[in-house]
Amino acid sequence: MHTRRIGDVEVGAVGLGAMPMSIEGRPDEARSLATLRAALDAGVTLIDTADAYHRDADEVGHNETLIAKALASHDRGGDVLVATKGGHLRPGDGSWTLDGSPAHLKRACEASLRRLGVEAIGLYQFHRPDPRVPYAESVGALRELLDEGKIRMAGISNADPDRIREADGILGGRLVSVQNRFSPAFRSSEPELELCGELGIAFLPYSPFGGIARAGDLAADHAPFARVARAHGVSAHQVCLAWMLAKSPVVVPIPGASRPESVRDSAAAAGLELSAEDIAELDAA
Repeated sequence: MHTRRIGDVEVGAVGLGAMPMSIEGRPDEARSLATLRAALDAGVTLIDTADAYHRDADEVGHNETLIAKALASHDRGGDVLVATKGGHLRPGDGSWTLDGSPAHLKRACEASLRRLGVEAIGLYQFHRPDPRVPYAESVGALRELLDEGKIRMAGISNADPDRIREADGILGGRLVSVQNRFSPAFRSSEPELELCGELGIAFLPYSPFGGIARAGDLAADHAPFARVARAHGVSAHQVCLAWMLAKSPVVVPIPGASRPESVRDSAAAAGLELSAEDIAELDAA
């Protein structure tokens, strides 16, 4: 697989968002492990997770534990950059709540370290701003975790340009990634993508297909992505990821998957080259 960089780490150009394997509607563990192993076999070396990726209240870190199990059983497991997050909570009733306090983030990081079975987390990300906590205090906790060696790299998620600049300043220029929602149907993060390109910070688009409810829209017969896909003999989802990769060398999409065939299809997008005409058509879609 072609590669890109997050900080000083080289990763496959297409990563994996592991959330679907742990929340509502998740598959059984055997299929999830098969999906993770298929990702490694396909050259995926970035797996995104979070302590909040679980379903029930008593299984915080379900996704992290699943990933640790898959990596331990695969001969390429040591090559993977695991990017986890803290700052979100799931009470178990299907809702998502926030706690961006430094005390919570530090406790969450310690728990993630134990579940992942590592001495330092490869990439730790502040999941989402908490309106009750000054942003500088939340990001300051990541700075302390960096300085203490508990995390190797720091990132933020769901951030606007002002917060990207603020976070990079607080971290002393050590912000390596921004993870925002971005898809053909949701392009409001273009300014953040452009800023990341200017600063040399990796931009990790999540829900690149628009989320589970809209993923099928890309493949609709009339959709531009489907038309380009037919011309190349590939899936519309591959075209979507290749379009994102063509936008900037800092882009590393993290499509979600819960089936081996899905992750193999996504990984193949790293080798798909679109023409300038293809890209112009998709940009205008």
